[in-house]
Amino acid sequence: MRALGILLLMTAWPAGLAAQEALPPPAAAPGAASAQGDLSVTIYNNDVALVQDVRVLDLPGRRVRQDFPDVSAQIRPETVSLSVADAAIVEQNFDYDLLSPSSLMEKAVGETITLVRTNPATGVETRERARVLAVNGGVVLEIGGRVEVLRDDGLPVRAVFDRVPESLRARPTLSVTLASERAGSRPARLSYLSRGLGWSADYVALFDDKSPTVDVQGWVTLRNTSGTTFNNAKTLLVAGDVGSAENPDAYAPRPRRGTQVRPGTESAAREQLGDFYLYPLAARTTIADKQTKQVSFLDSKGVAARSGYRFENPWLGTANEPRSAQSVLYFANSGAAGLGDALPAGTVRVYVRDARGQPQFTGENRIDHTPQGSTIALPTGDAFDVKVQPTTVSRTRLSGDRWRTQLRYRLTNARARAVTVELVQAGLGWADTRILEESRPSERQDAGAAVWQVPVPANGEAVVTATFDTRY
Repeated sequence: MRALGILLLMTAWPAGLAAQEALPPPAAAPGAASAQGDLSVTIYNNDVALVQDVRVLDLPGRRVRQDFPDVSAQIRPETVSLSVADAAIVEQNFDYDLLSPSSLMEKAVGETITLVRTNPATGVETRERARVLAVNGGVVLEIGGRVEVLRDDGLPVRAVFDRVPESLRARPTLSVTLASERAGSRPARLSYLSRGLGWSADYVALFDDKSPTVDVQGWVTLRNTSGTTFNNAKTLLVAGDVGSAENPDAYAPRPRRGTQVRPGTESAAREQLGDFYLYPLAARTTIADKQTKQVSFLDSKGVAARSGYRFENPWLGTANEPRSAQSVLYFANSGAAGLGDALPAGTVRVYVRDARGQPQFTGENRIDHTPQGSTIALPTGDAFDVKVQPTTVSRTRLSGDRWRTQLRYRLTNARARAVTVELVQAGLGWADTRILEESRPSERQDAGAAVWQVPVPANGEAVVTATFDTRY
């Protein structure tokens, strides 16, 4: 850590002096106006973006090297496409080694620099030439025939460099060698894919239990960690996970989340690109590096909704103590329900007004990309007053690997009003399970789950029993 402190002290202070005393950098200096042209940025959900940048070039009628500063620092060079009238690409290079105090010192290994030391008592500066031997966790120098490791002694030290190495760029730069057939100005369209740009949807849902309705506001949350600011860009967001050859495993089926969705079949009145929905921003925007930006895309009032409870028991599980049911918000994004839009994946945060009328946060959960017309059951937390205790009453071997198991589910409600609990017995598919008897009729949600809708009276309880014939 002490050596690192020396390096930072040594390289952080000389920036101003080095910029004055060194040769000009090969690219535009930091702080200069952006070299970007007419920008269009298409951002997908899975850390990929398409950048299209139209710049006007003044080209001679011969082979020439053309620099494109201010491209993304996380550009995928193999995806670059450049279209210029009457010019062909001969070679392209992406210079991603950026000018910084540490990179400047690392590139100076084997070179001679000037050390400027200031006497803190007198303010007198002394200068001496030093050859940089190594920069490995610290700075090793040869000064006047002796080898010295700079100490972290608190004395002010500046390093002055004679030049900026050609390999260091002030800004991320794409260099292209063009064979131009004629001289003159003409537009060039530069296109490439980049990492470091992404977006997600965030939803605020204000639930009114008395109506019962929910107000839903949707926000697009843009994040830029690409190392580059995109100025005054036309921005288009694509909802969906596009495939990638870079990391095929990233698009494998994901684990099932707690949110339950019955997919809808309504067509959304929104532009599509293949199988993806498009969410264009209404106006051009600047997406600054290391910035999170939010833009509203949905504002629906009075959407039909209701609250309820859900309890899922794993395969013939038993519990020694009662467990809380989940608090669930049920709503639909159908046109008839009052929402009427496809919902991109994101987090839904639920609020409920308290007795004083103030919205209070009651929980959150994620939704996947949800087609219009879907019914959504969004768990928001564990209920305080609604409990369920599954108990194995008996388990008997019938023959060979066949077993008969009787379960009792005791549901209790300490609220002052009746509730309905969606009781789910999961895990039935893998063990060739049949329900022989049940105290109230169930529905098979799928091959692996049986569902009972159980009314539980205010300040009361209800009991459900079921007998299962299983292979194990």
